[in-house]
Amino acid sequence: MKKAILITTVSGFVPQFEMNNVRILQDMGYEVHYASNYHNPSYGKDNHRLDNTNIIRHQVDFVRSPFRVIKNVKAYVQLQQILQKDNYELVHCHTPMGALLGRLAARGYRKQGCRVFYTVHGFHFYKGASLINWLFYYPVERFMMRYTDVLLTITREDYDRACCFKRKSNQKVYYIPGVGIDTNRFMQIEQGRTETGGKQKVRLLSVGELNSNKNHIAVIRALGHLKRNNIIYMICGDGVQKEKLRMEIQKRHLQKKVFLLGYRENIEEILAIVDVFVFPSQREGLSVALQEAMAAGLPAVVSDIRGNRELIDEGLGGYRVDANDYKAWADTIDKIIKADKKKMGKYNQNKIKSHDLSCVSALMRKVYSENLV
Repeated sequence: MKKAILITTVSGFVPQFEMNNVRILQDMGYEVHYASNYHNPSYGKDNHRLDNTNIIRHQVDFVRSPFRVIKNVKAYVQLQQILQKDNYELVHCHTPMGALLGRLAARGYRKQGCRVFYTVHGFHFYKGASLINWLFYYPVERFMMRYTDVLLTITREDYDRACCFKRKSNQKVYYIPGVGIDTNRFMQIEQGRTETGGKQKVRLLSVGELNSNKNHIAVIRALGHLKRNNIIYMICGDGVQKEKLRMEIQKRHLQKKVFLLGYRENIEEILAIVDVFVFPSQREGLSVALQEAMAAGLPAVVSDIRGNRELIDEGLGGYRVDANDYKAWADTIDKIIKADKKKMGKYNQNKIKSHDLSCVSALMRKVYSENLV
């Protein structure tokens, strides 16, 4: 049987974002393996969503930081040992460190017919990124292109950038509009939602890990600045900043307005009871959480960054804000509460149809078929 191996830094990544590609590969006759750090699950507290998927798991002690040299060398050796044991026709890498070490470990097998794919879920260098990011990550990715047969990008900005990388004629770059979401599943949510505003409670929602990049603290500070008593703000996610956010909520006396709900698998039920999606991230590729909110018919206030710019059209589906300007967040949240939220939500539903799972699946099946023997 043909074999493919997916590589990610954290073990929750595939069940969260890549099960569609797993099913495509299995339909094509591949036995799918998955190398990741199962001691460090993300998007949940354990790895139960991989049960009964017929995915063969391999433990690799990945770390997220490129500067932890000894641990990265250990992970690289573990990857080499895994690749030596089986003859893989495909190595498909995701996440920065998983992709870096995966492509390095697989480089010698390309001569034996193995194809190496890398899906970029957001380059660390982008318009507005720090100079340090450009000086470090940009040359690394340009160099690593030599060990990549197929580079897949999920934003137009990353696609345009990747097309400028030096590559041979048989090395390809594709644009795929995200990982795909089931828009019909989320569009059903909108039907039971009622319009709110004025003195009624207005419910805001953010979804994402509790870390500095997801930037939930900007919205909490904004709500402390915004003198409205009719706002409820819910945050779904878990992470290292949980206590810091709790302290910020207490500091601003927002205990009756802001609620940390933890990681949730029933996100549809929560989307059904909220009025506005708020997405303040510092850096993103193409957010699945935002796409799901759009499909559910929600207007959105988002940070003005790559990915968000492609999804939210200013004044039509919501508003974009400087990620770090909490006063601008306050003003814009106040603005969207007064806006025609239902009209904006309908606009988002129509726009997100091009990111439906069926569209993305057709593109990915074509990419696999064209590049795998």
